[in-house]
Amino acid sequence: MFKLGIDHLTAGVALAIARGTKDIEISDVARENVKASEAIVAELAAGDRTVYGINTGFGPLCDTKISPKDTKELQRKILLSHSVGTGEPISKELSKLMLILKAHALCKGFSGVSEAVVDRIVFHIKNDIIPVVPKQGSVGASGDLAPLSHLFLPLLGEGYVWGEEGRMPAANVLSENGL
Repeated sequence: MFKLGIDHLTAGVALAIARGTKDIEISDVARENVKASEAIVAELAAGDRTVYGINTGFGPLCDTKISPKDTKELQRKILLSHSVGTGEPISKELSKLMLILKAHALCKGFSGVSEAVVDRIVFHIKNDIIPVVPKQGSVGASGDLAPLSHLFLPLLGEGYVWGEEGRMPAANVLSENGL
């Protein structure tokens, strides 16, 4: 059993998880780390202090404060607006590896992401609900905003996931899984 955020992740271990020969879990320590980080971000989002990317706009709107009641919608819209990938998708296995790597990194507790998000990512990995991520197109200096946006659209019931017969609307697959 591989403990996300705690154990040492190698390429071989990641492949074993992706191929279903090694299972994953979120340890109690990782959960506490995620919750502590989430609490800090929640406090910042609710406070009067302006914090870029948490309660502000982006780019030229970086000085525009977003009200606490609108920050959740801001986060949703930024994900949707960066989902601009095009072309053929990367392989299902590569998309699953991306989810595994991101879940492991988020479980270290340095991002401020919610425990519910981490749980959902792990649910997707364990239940083979894997996002369809286009090969081309990105925004930003890091070059990973579009692929990461497509990777996490299914958490919102948007975008597509791999089904038995190719790509399927994520909303349909999530509904079938009671989400």
